[in-house]
Amino acid sequence: QLQASGGGLVQDGGSLRLSCAASGFTLDYYAIGWFRQAPGKEREGVSCISGGGGSTYYADSVKGRFTISRDNAKVYLQMNSLKPEDTAVYYCAAHPTLDTIVVVTEIGEYDYWGQGTQVTVSS
Repeated sequence: QLQASGGGLVQDGGSLRLSCAASGFTLDYYAIGWFRQAPGKEREGVSCISGGGGSTYYADSVKGRFTISRDNAKVYLQMNSLKPEDTAVYYCAAHPTLDTIVVVTEIGEYDYWGQGTQVTVSS
């Protein structure tokens, strides 16, 4: 089971750091993705990181503002210069892979999902 945490309410231009942790297994050999879903909208990809951590992907809407990283236990999403349009429930997801280089960007490729954490950016 995955658990996302770190969401909250911030003002326009503020920062938050989301964390994704696994319960019952380690994140070794899992590519991880962060996705978000705003009310009335489809879930969309935000950022992804390879199993080895050396490859990353960012949606155009968050490039230069968000940074994904990982250590032995967790995957993080540092979100700076937040905008009201970043308001959504943020989910982390895991895709098992022995390939430590590949970044998985397709939402359908992810097997395990966390429960989501709410991020609200006020204007």
